[in-house]
Amino acid sequence: MQAAIYAPAGLELSEDERHFFRDSDPAAFILFKRNCCDPQQLVRLTDSLRDLSGRDNLPILIDQEGGRVSRMQPPEWPAFPAAERFAKLFEAAPSSAIEAARSNARALALMLRGCGINVNCLPLLDVRQEGASDIIGDRALGSVPMQVAALGRAVLDGMASAGVVGVVKHMPGHGRALVDSHKELPVVTASGEELEFDLEPFERLATAPMGMTAHVVYTLWDPDRPASLSPKVIGDIIRGRIGFDGWLMSDDIGMEALAGDFGSRAAGVVAAGCDVALHCSGKMDEMIAVATAVPAMSPDGEARLARAMATTMIDDDGPDMAEALAKRDALLALV
Repeated sequence: MQAAIYAPAGLELSEDERHFFRDSDPAAFILFKRNCCDPQQLVRLTDSLRDLSGRDNLPILIDQEGGRVSRMQPPEWPAFPAAERFAKLFEAAPSSAIEAARSNARALALMLRGCGINVNCLPLLDVRQEGASDIIGDRALGSVPMQVAALGRAVLDGMASAGVVGVVKHMPGHGRALVDSHKELPVVTASGEELEFDLEPFERLATAPMGMTAHVVYTLWDPDRPASLSPKVIGDIIRGRIGFDGWLMSDDIGMEALAGDFGSRAAGVVAAGCDVALHCSGKMDEMIAVATAVPAMSPDGEARLARAMATTMIDDDGPDMAEALAKRDALLALV
């Protein structure tokens, strides 16, 4: 099993993709808006990925946060609110906000699972900071670490109840970044006391099944390398201080925060301590470069992946999608 996650280019697999994915045997796949037309098409695509891999529990990921980060969109699928809605409700009624977030996450996961998707890159545990880049913005669950952790736990639990594994991101915290890491490399010069604030939600949810690193430099810990490429940040901070022992993926190695060719980026994040390199463009030449450079996933990585995929406990007696959405909407209407 290769230490890579790839994305198909379109609505169905090409013959070149079939041959490449079969030969490379990536650990997982991730889907984007370009891969999502309607439920029937999406089921065919996810079924074809599982058939190709020969693994019934193949992780198929998506970024379906709600709000502006939504790969599956209306009218084929319902719109889901941005995290900020739950953050605002928490300020008025914390218990109601937690239940609303859990109900929303269950409904979201039921939708995903119905299309063959079993991993969602959610929740963000980035603590929102005034004056920072809007790349996090309304995607954050709040600006208070305890609140972010409480709502994040509800999201993880709600998705797990419908058979979908969550991914906490962006470790060890993207909330202070002044620029968008999709476009350039953020450099955070915060003090140790300030960074403790950012670490707290990740520490509280250190048992999360999966995590994603941030392409952000933290000068206190490693002034020369972003977290995704830093053995010190991954080893000492994410694995050590936070205590995270889940399956760790990089953020997309195609983002402009990183430099170098795709092979060196992919090999670099794995060498730094990520279990797997995430590649999202679907471009065959880039995927071949990644496949040439990354190793097989380590035994520890395989064990972490197996544990992560076993964390869901499907509650068939829980509310269906319509009931979960109705409960969420009733609670959100409180503010």
